[in-house]
Amino acid sequence: MVSLDRPYWIEARIEPREGWDAETYPFNLPVLRGLDSLKFHPRVTFLVGENGSGKSTLIEALAVAWGFNAEGGSRNFKFSSRASHSALHSHLRCVRSTTRPHDGFFLRAESFFNVQTEIERLDSEPGPGGPPIHRAYGDRPLHEQSHGEAFFALFDNRFRGDGLYILDEPEAALSPSRQLSFLAKLHQLVLARSQLIIATHSPIILGYPDAWIYETSERGLERVDYEDLDHVTVTRAFLNRRQTFLDVLLSEDDEE
Repeated sequence: MVSLDRPYWIEARIEPREGWDAETYPFNLPVLRGLDSLKFHPRVTFLVGENGSGKSTLIEALAVAWGFNAEGGSRNFKFSSRASHSALHSHLRCVRSTTRPHDGFFLRAESFFNVQTEIERLDSEPGPGGPPIHRAYGDRPLHEQSHGEAFFALFDNRFRGDGLYILDEPEAALSPSRQLSFLAKLHQLVLARSQLIIATHSPIILGYPDAWIYETSERGLERVDYEDLDHVTVTRAFLNRRQTFLDVLLSEDDEE
C-alpha cells in the first residue's frame, strides 16, 4: 500500500465577499484572524486550539464546503435535525486535486447520535427490489452500543480508504486505549491512500507522525510542532508534577 503524495484537497481559500462581517460570529473567531488560506497535508492535517477559538466551526465549514452534510455522514446524507451551522462555508473555496477520492465521511462527536439515527432509518428502508440493507458497523446496531463503541465501530468499519475524511474531536467518544487504536486505524487509512483533516484536543491523536498541526491562538492559526503545542506541554507538566498542580488548584483560600 502506498500513501498519497498529493492531497485530494490541496487548499481552502478564504473569500471575504458580501456577507462577511469581521465584527460578528463566525467571522470574528480567532481561528480566522489574518487567515487567507489553509493548506492541507496529503495525509493528515490537525486543527487544535482552546475552547471558543473556532476550530470546530472551521472544521464544520470545511466539511460543508466539500459537500458533506453539516451534521455528519457521507455526501449522500441529506438529513437535518436542526440547521445550526454557520455561513462560513459559503466563504471557502476548495482547491481540489485532479485526483478525486472514492470515499468520504464527516464524523463529529457532537452530532453523532443524529448520524446513528439516520443510519438506523436508512437500514429500515428496503434495498433495490429486496429487504432492508443491513450496514454492518460492528456486531450490533449502533444505538445498542455505547457512545464510544458505536463511534469507533463506524470509524473502523465504514471508512474504507481511498477517501477524504473530516473528523471533529473524535477523542470525545474514545478512552485513551481506544485513542491508540484510533491511531492504528488512522495509519491504515493513510496507507490506503486517504487524506484526513481532524480537529482534536488529544495529545495522543496529535502524536501521529509527519502530520501538519495548526494551532489557534489570539494571533490566529499557525503551523506548530507537536512538542510546542500547549495541549502537550500542559498534559506533560500535569502528569510529571501532578501533586504540585493539585496543591495549587485545590488549595483553600486563606482569607476569611
